[in-house]
Amino acid sequence: MPNLKKNARGSFDANLQNRFKQECVLVLDFGAQYSQLIARRVRENKVYCEIWPFNAPLKKIIELNPKGIILSGGPASVYSKGAPRLDKKIFKLGIPILGICYGMQLSTLVLGGKVSPSKSREYGRTQCRVMDRSDLLAGLPKEITVWMSHGDRVSRMSRNFKVLARTEHSPYAAARYRKGPFYGVQFHPEVVHTPLGSQIIKNFLIKICKCSAKWKMRSYLTESVNRIKKEVGRGQVVCGLSGGVDSAVTAVLIHRAIGRNLTCIFVDNGLLRKDEAREVIRMFRQSFSIKLIFVNATNRFLKKLNKVTDPEKKRKIIGHEFIEAFKVTARKLGKVNYLAQGTLYPDVIESVSAWGGPTAKIKSHHNVGGLPARLKFKLIEPLKYLFKDEVRQLGRELGLPASFIKRQPFPGPGLGVRIVGAVTPSRLAVLREADAVVREEIDRSPIAKKLWQYFAVLLPISSVGVMGDERTYEHTIVLRAVESVDGMTADWARLPYELIQKISSRITSQVKGVNRVVLDVTSKPPGTIEWE
Repeated sequence: MPNLKKNARGSFDANLQNRFKQECVLVLDFGAQYSQLIARRVRENKVYCEIWPFNAPLKKIIELNPKGIILSGGPASVYSKGAPRLDKKIFKLGIPILGICYGMQLSTLVLGGKVSPSKSREYGRTQCRVMDRSDLLAGLPKEITVWMSHGDRVSRMSRNFKVLARTEHSPYAAARYRKGPFYGVQFHPEVVHTPLGSQIIKNFLIKICKCSAKWKMRSYLTESVNRIKKEVGRGQVVCGLSGGVDSAVTAVLIHRAIGRNLTCIFVDNGLLRKDEAREVIRMFRQSFSIKLIFVNATNRFLKKLNKVTDPEKKRKIIGHEFIEAFKVTARKLGKVNYLAQGTLYPDVIESVSAWGGPTAKIKSHHNVGGLPARLKFKLIEPLKYLFKDEVRQLGRELGLPASFIKRQPFPGPGLGVRIVGAVTPSRLAVLREADAVVREEIDRSPIAKKLWQYFAVLLPISSVGVMGDERTYEHTIVLRAVESVDGMTADWARLPYELIQKISSRITSQVKGVNRVVLDVTSKPPGTIEWE
């Protein structure tokens, strides 16, 4: 497996400062669950940013020369053994710094203040009184709602700090350091529960960091193409297609850079959606003239999945078999130098703990390792600094058809993780038809534009029903629909009753073997979008 500590979310290679020419803001991650949201808020303000580990070498930070630095929150206490620390020399660089929650507490400690356990732990929405609206909190009303999530708090500050805001239990809810451009907030401005948080981040970027806010996806495209050309040269690249947006955008982007030196391999694992294989082949061969090898490995995958019910085992089997099928085909191509993968920021965040830190692994992702080590390829991941909605923007810039760009995210293990329990040809057939009904009906509805994902899940549960005056004992389908921005958090969608009724009616009457449809009303967290 590749060294993801330097290959993905925390990449800080020697030439990083040359990766993108535009100004950059750096997010130093202390293990916060909200780090990716900070990055999203920065990019929403048309400023490019990246997430690096909290212990990134100061030398690399200086080489990057960021316009600003944001220190994320984190689950640790600043006094805990092994808690993430910060090189205090960072405050002497003259670069504007914003500390959020743990980032503020740690910075305050370094700069001469005190952090103590809070007598009344603040968690949730809190009213905050704004006392200074000159820079960080400019344009805000005198009282704002903020989201708190901490057990410790800053209990004392030196005279070198100026208090900008306070809450009932946090006398230093926001503060500014007088001797340098450091600002700290005890609350989380990056979450939607702080309604005016985006304005606070914008103030930091524009008023304090003096960012020009000119970053656009078109510039990302141009620079990515140039970077791929430079890195690959005349080398040969192979890319595995899954049928999803990520791998499609990856392939078209690399094809834009190196043309016929790219070969795509599309492995049909038998776990695809209805008509998906045909649609993918048609688009790549006819619309983009990309070299594409199609491998029908359905029997291979289903044989290995026979009687397997554990979701993590299913993911690993599907990932392993993909590697084996891909490996056999790739070796027939002769000398191949690079492997392209559609890895995104969320893929890496959910798959790998942060540089020895506390971020928990939630589930295995199919595209975060295995192939490079086994095939001795160099890895190209041109999307690994993007979130899903940004990938769609890039797809538009590349000219992918709207119908394809708007496709929902689809897990690498496909329908294998939307069948709870054993994966069999008959159960796949039931789910594939039910899923097609769900997508067809929602696609016709105006609400489709608001949704992130909508699909069917097949449960290992049969229930009694009555169809045609006869008793039935058949499958149960779950209707899953969520709203989200980047897939890291999601809220269950409030579908119109008429739409739910139509979907249920069609599935129970048209999909043989199903007599019951239920609705999933779980958000992420506490659940995940997929069931497995």
